Amino acid sequence: MAAIGRQLFLSKRVVTAAGETDGGVLVQNGQIQDILTRKQANTFIAENEEIKVVDGGDLALMAGVVDSHVHVNEPGRTAWEGFRTATSAAAAGGITTIVDMPLNSIPPTTTLENLKIKASSAQGNVFVDVGFWGGVIVGNQDSLKDLVKAGVVGFKCFLCPSGVDEFPNVEAEDLEKAFAALEGTGSLLAFHAEVQEDNEETDKKILKKDPEEYTTYLESRPPKMELDAISLISSFLPKTDVRVHVVHVSSASVVPLLNKAREQRLAAGNTAWRGGVTAETCHHYLSQSAEQIPRGRSEYKCAPPIRDLDNKEKLWQYLLDDKLDMVVSDHSPCTPELKCSNNLEAWGGISSVQFGLSLFWTEASARGLDLTSISKYMCSAPAQLCGIQHRKGALKPGLDADLIFFDPDAQFTVTADIIRHKNKLTPYIGKTLKGVVKKTYLRGELIYEDGELIGEPKGNLLLNKL
Repeated sequence: MAAIGRQLFLSKRVVTAAGETDGGVLVQNGQIQDILTRKQANTFIAENEEIKVVDGGDLALMAGVVDSHVHVNEPGRTAWEGFRTATSAAAAGGITTIVDMPLNSIPPTTTLENLKIKASSAQGNVFVDVGFWGGVIVGNQDSLKDLVKAGVVGFKCFLCPSGVDEFPNVEAEDLEKAFAALEGTGSLLAFHAEVQEDNEETDKKILKKDPEEYTTYLESRPPKMELDAISLISSFLPKTDVRVHVVHVSSASVVPLLNKAREQRLAAGNTAWRGGVTAETCHHYLSQSAEQIPRGRSEYKCAPPIRDLDNKEKLWQYLLDDKLDMVVSDHSPCTPELKCSNNLEAWGGISSVQFGLSLFWTEASARGLDLTSISKYMCSAPAQLCGIQHRKGALKPGLDADLIFFDPDAQFTVTADIIRHKNKLTPYIGKTLKGVVKKTYLRGELIYEDGELIGEPKGNLLLNKL
């Protein structure tokens, strides 16, 4: 991306971690130089006539969103999604950094060579910046340090079948090897935290029920699967300093266990952010409930599943009590034929990367939260998790000028024609959401404006030299 000199972005609502102010963000060559009050901005303009001024007026000026949980699926399953389509959807949704998950692509990101193949597919095809997760599978523990050196943000593993053969789930003995390999690297291990129950009688009962009813699928993945997984993860924590992260928390019942594990690590003197025990939840768990899901509509299917309204409210409370750390999309698309009406057989994944910011703001604003909640849960926390907090996730001097102008009062209805991800499948079609992204800037350069992408892909890959 070419250097673009000095710019001053103005807004009556500049949103930082401290709150909203009337002022501006001074940018030089793609980095934030200073945050100015309106008086300081006016003085600066008077003294620097050559400065390029971008005035957003009443629109909120915010840091671009960091979505640390996105399945791009390229290479190998590009009929499902791809870097161009996923990152164009991200840009339209005010997301300036995504972090790609290691599975659903072929090959998965489980070796350095596989990472190079994926990076080659992404190079020149990303509208926003892209980081990468590595994967932990059975037998790849000797590959992990090479991936750390290459710059992956961390590693993800599954404690139950992943749904794709090339990314097998791990058992306790595999975790022992992975933790040993990662000790001292500063990296982290993220978990799909469900442990499959071996209960033949229960399985037979579920198979006798109507698979098009959402409750049938819900019964097949009870909260106990998440609870058992957290118990397994917790059993390793006294023996390792490796940071752990639980992706897509669905059942609120696991949060007290995670909080206890965090408190124990902090008490033991662990100095990592949040004691090295963090957890995310997702837009679908905070905006949907099982009672709302129509029969035979597997676009609502994900794993772990969307649970009942009471669970949704508890997740919100835990988030606001800082017992959950962040909100991400877990954008996991597929082709239409994989989303059949049989909820037991359909692919489990929800597509939402383009609409995550508006989904969160629709719910958050209705609960009386202000725009700093977006900055906290969708920008700074995911950046901190991924170790990119010195580059991304906030309006601070020295960070990349990844900015958005956002209208928090405008509304729009999700229709298939505005969806930018590859397959126009999402449970949000027909939903009216609050909050519209008007402009998106990547390192100070406009990449999206009023429904249109601007220019060719300008994103970087957040990797070391491969």
